[in-house]
Amino acid sequence: MTLGLLASRALRSSRPINSPTTFLRTIISTPELHNNTSSAAAVADTPPPPPPDRTPVGGARVHFANPDDAIEVFVDGFPVKIPKGMTVLQACEVAGVDIPRFCYHNRLSIAGNCRMCLVEVEKSPKPVASCAMPALPGMKIKTDTPIAKKAREGVMEFLLMNHPLDCPICDQGGECDLQDQSMAFGSDRGRFTEVKRSVVDKNLGPLVKTVMTRCIQCTRCVRFATEIAGVQDLGMLGRGSGEEIGTYVEKLMTSELSGNVIDICPVGALTSKPFAFKARNWELKGTESIDVTDAVGSNIRIDSRGPEVMRIVPRLNEDINEEWISDKTRFCYDGLKRQRLNDPMIRDADGRFKTVSWRDALAVVAEAFHQVKPTEIVGVAGKLSDAESMMALKDLLNKMGSNNVWCEGNGLNVNADLRSGYLLNSGISGLENADLFLLVGTQPRVEAAMVNARIRKTVLATQAKVGYVGPPADLNYNHEHLGTGPEVLTQIAEGRHPFSSLLKNAKNPAIVVGAGIFERKDKDAIFSVVEAIAKQGNAIRPDWNGLNILLLNAAQAAALDLGLVPEADNSLETAKFVYLMGADDVNLEKLPSDAFVVYQGHHGDRGVYRANVILPAAAFSEKEGIYVNTEGYVQQTLPAVPTVGDAREDWKIIRALSEVAGVPLPYDTVGAVRSRMSTVAPHLLNLDEREPTTFTAEVKPKCSEKMSKDPFTNVVENFYMTDAITRASKIMAQCSALLSKK
Repeated sequence: MTLGLLASRALRSSRPINSPTTFLRTIISTPELHNNTSSAAAVADTPPPPPPDRTPVGGARVHFANPDDAIEVFVDGFPVKIPKGMTVLQACEVAGVDIPRFCYHNRLSIAGNCRMCLVEVEKSPKPVASCAMPALPGMKIKTDTPIAKKAREGVMEFLLMNHPLDCPICDQGGECDLQDQSMAFGSDRGRFTEVKRSVVDKNLGPLVKTVMTRCIQCTRCVRFATEIAGVQDLGMLGRGSGEEIGTYVEKLMTSELSGNVIDICPVGALTSKPFAFKARNWELKGTESIDVTDAVGSNIRIDSRGPEVMRIVPRLNEDINEEWISDKTRFCYDGLKRQRLNDPMIRDADGRFKTVSWRDALAVVAEAFHQVKPTEIVGVAGKLSDAESMMALKDLLNKMGSNNVWCEGNGLNVNADLRSGYLLNSGISGLENADLFLLVGTQPRVEAAMVNARIRKTVLATQAKVGYVGPPADLNYNHEHLGTGPEVLTQIAEGRHPFSSLLKNAKNPAIVVGAGIFERKDKDAIFSVVEAIAKQGNAIRPDWNGLNILLLNAAQAAALDLGLVPEADNSLETAKFVYLMGADDVNLEKLPSDAFVVYQGHHGDRGVYRANVILPAAAFSEKEGIYVNTEGYVQQTLPAVPTVGDAREDWKIIRALSEVAGVPLPYDTVGAVRSRMSTVAPHLLNLDEREPTTFTAEVKPKCSEKMSKDPFTNVVENFYMTDAITRASKIMAQCSALLSKK
């Protein structure tokens, strides 16, 4: 029985029998309605209410390169001015309307295959995919109409048709786009009653876990691998219901950026294999920090639970790493809990280490300090050292009468007078303005993966030419291998090489020199020739500085800013007291056998084997410290987890040692150390800023050295194991083993 029939019977039964039906009509007289002219004038005089202000989605900002190219569209009746060429989806974001999407990603090409972003456009016969539709002048876009809602519900129902009900056991749960959008835009029920399809999982290596039955074929991972990572590892196979993502042949995904597919996958098809079933995202505490495994300083978020780092994910920074990070940055975190130094230790007469108190360890070191001459004291800062600890180490050695202190990777006779001589002067984001690259003795793909991603992005966007001088390398973009030795540079400088004409015709040439040249004896001669090439190609101008040095380690730039340059080249050969502050890769073969070695660090790595005293220090995830990246951008780490055992921060250990040694340093807090740093390098206190270089190489004196014919060599032998943390990581060891098999 219908609801209308029931209602009519109820009405009939409520009336008295044999009573006539009575109709009541209420008439209300309103004087204003009789005067139609005055009312119309009043309505005309009343201005329409202004539309409410809207905040763009995600703080989006619109840049008009040419104001004449601006067009106006209407999103739900709200007028928006956007540059010509923007899509409907981008116009909606500027208008503050968040359009659901799965396949669209603003750093990837447009695929338009998920159809979740359907909106209604006036005069269009059916809903359009907003991610692929260019916005036209005067276009009226409706995002909240019944037609758009119905279309999205239908698309979501199709996507969920074959999707398994895995949410309770899926690692993406709690941060899943499919979950969020099915709640916001989907229907409250499904009508599919058939058997769901299933897909065999793929083996992509030790980093990415696959559950391909959850895949919705958005192709984000395929486009990322092809366009950003530069590897043809992933693709779409099959058609119809048999369509699936996979590798063309049975192989692993070997890119150094492969972990980023975990972030861009909108569902739980691609997740982190080391993080599988470890924690839920709402259990984790996020700490904004930076990466120290290379000199790029990628912005990261360290997710921890209690005293343990559970995972590392990227943070957005358009100037440095955009929203990507390398696999080494993402997966080295398990090295933070392995092979850690917990307590101070002293080596016995039989060669074994025994645990002692801080008081006893510092007393032994202070006594050894006073038993040697000041010229026999040497200090070496490690790759991962922060600026505060290097300042304290330099001050301590200076108070003891020695100035033989330097940082790993900078070489012994490095010129730190001009900042332009050791920084990436173009800036990482500035490399996108270059139209020609000359790579000298550097392999950015393994030395600085995020800088390499910028170069690849520029090459793809502008067809920029790339010339490479160095050993044969697997660069993931088109390049011309000019030679392996520095004699090629002389030919280019003298105009005898075909590449010289390309250099002269380039508007913004970028010359990138690897920091491995710092270790060569003929580095001054090489830099002199490179400067001549830069002058010939007009690479150094007031509006463009294309002469760049690509550093290797997180500590190098700050060490040179603070003046950690040794007085003598052979100071290690005559040293009787060596203070290693996290320095594991320094060559101690020529060190006298009776030298006293102190190792201050957080891992039992290579430097421990030669040490007489071990002082446990905090890792970068456990302390607050300032770092300067390869372009001179100042950033800081923040403590995410407590220190391990009885470890202390580096500068605190040195401050305590100075007290015991009778030469107390004049600071007791981080603020006081930074105040001292400001007297040496004031720009180090300007966090999240990049201090431009003032003087260029033109003011340097001419070099009289002769260039060696020795070819350039690989500086990074193993991308996955470059420092104490990555060498202690089990995940990095698995990657390294698979890499050597490749």
